[in-house]
Amino acid sequence: MSTPYSAGDELPISLVMHTVYCPRRAWIESNGEKTDTSQMQEGQSAHKRVDDPKTSRGTQQRAVTISSTRLGLTGRCDAVEPQEDGSTRIIEYKATPVRRNASVTPAHRVQLALQKICLEEAGETVSECAVHFTNHNKTVPVDISDEDIRTAEEYVHTTRALIDNPTAPQPLEDSPRCSWCSHISVCLPDESRGKENITRVVASNPDSQVAHLTTQGSRATVQQGRLIVQHLGETISSVPLERVHSLVVHGNIDVSSALLRELMWRNCTIIWCSSTGRVYGWSQPGTGPNGLARVQQHVLSAQGYLPIASAMIASKIANQATLLRRNGHAADVCRTMRDIQKNTPQATSIPELLGLEGEAASLYFGNFATMLKEDALTELGWIWTGRQGRGANDPINILLNYAYGMLSSECIRGILTCGLDPHAGFLHSSSRNKPALALDLMEEFRAVIADSVVVSLINRKQVKAAHFTTVGGSYRLTPEGRKTIIAAFEKRMVTEITHPTYGYSVTWRRAIEVQARMLLGVINGTTREYTGVTVR
Repeated sequence: MSTPYSAGDELPISLVMHTVYCPRRAWIESNGEKTDTSQMQEGQSAHKRVDDPKTSRGTQQRAVTISSTRLGLTGRCDAVEPQEDGSTRIIEYKATPVRRNASVTPAHRVQLALQKICLEEAGETVSECAVHFTNHNKTVPVDISDEDIRTAEEYVHTTRALIDNPTAPQPLEDSPRCSWCSHISVCLPDESRGKENITRVVASNPDSQVAHLTTQGSRATVQQGRLIVQHLGETISSVPLERVHSLVVHGNIDVSSALLRELMWRNCTIIWCSSTGRVYGWSQPGTGPNGLARVQQHVLSAQGYLPIASAMIASKIANQATLLRRNGHAADVCRTMRDIQKNTPQATSIPELLGLEGEAASLYFGNFATMLKEDALTELGWIWTGRQGRGANDPINILLNYAYGMLSSECIRGILTCGLDPHAGFLHSSSRNKPALALDLMEEFRAVIADSVVVSLINRKQVKAAHFTTVGGSYRLTPEGRKTIIAAFEKRMVTEITHPTYGYSVTWRRAIEVQARMLLGVINGTTREYTGVTVR
């Protein structure tokens, strides 16, 4: 897990090193943001042996813990080698792609200088420093001068001032370092500058997925680094934990405490739902990023911030009109909805904004049936009777409610990933004791994700009447029915789109997190305004 730092804590030498590379990168890490990118994995692989003190030998001590009381530093040397004259040699292990030069950077020099300060404060005499590049199998000597020592100490003071500042530094301007940075997916440099972005793709890890537990009465445990699901003594699923970035539990399913601890250690969010898809709650690590931003979020939520709410409703209405235009037969209704959308920026209060939303929703769901193919409905024996929320007793609304429940899970996960509070919203009231911000974020994605999934399932005849049972006249999804809608929803979530604001390719799942990070930027002052996701 990643732990936020405050100015009074001992500074990790690695954090000072990140300040040299990019002050914004250091600020983000000091606020607890963690990533699991290829760069991070390469670095961990390069340190795999030297991070274990047990691999030390007579001529080399590994993973040596060091500190400086004078500067308030703490850290670790990858390797320390005693020399024949009684002095010490420091070696740092680094991973650098083979196509790049094995060259020592200013950040490396600062790191070695601070390590030298710590060791000499402990009574050692450091005579040599070097960087070993694992990909090139090349060791490069580094001469640390008095000027390097002074520069390193200045960066310590700079880092302390940096992490004490509640506002993130601006991103680097058109720097090639951004493309190599492990934190680009949470920094969003082009988005934060609010300018024409460099063409690039920030995609989610294709090997990392949301795991859905749906078999009632089953139990999920962890064994040898794998998520194991068993039912009636039989193993029905086994997945490597590396492929799980979030867990959604549907209904009456046991999850072992060992699995909960392991997932939270990996910064994975666990969402708990009913068997009908309604979110009951969630579990998350005790430490999270952007603690100060959460305080600012609650202040902004209490004061009210109409521009965010207005942008979300405008995007929601636009996406409803687009889906209706693509799949339905109500051109006049679509034009009316576009007119309502254009009026949302002029709304002067939340009640007025909700009135416009309700007017558009009435038109949208009043013509929802035009998006469903008649032959598919006839084969199923279903009739659209209008929109119903909780307590719905017709198959179409049950499917919609289940899809909305899964969308709610995705929005909660995206918000928690950014360190924000799902309860402090700007459109929905927090007084209802519901995850208001998650409900806010859902609005612009309801039509393009949840409604689209249900319409496609029906029109493509992928959902069957047999996927429902009737008990006392009430419809319920069968286990196979739940698996069908979950599979369709997951397929939609990994579909790639071009982000309308930033112009790069993202999956729908990644788009939700990008929007959550845009909210974070508005809250902490690094982004000028919130712009919702709309499709054409």
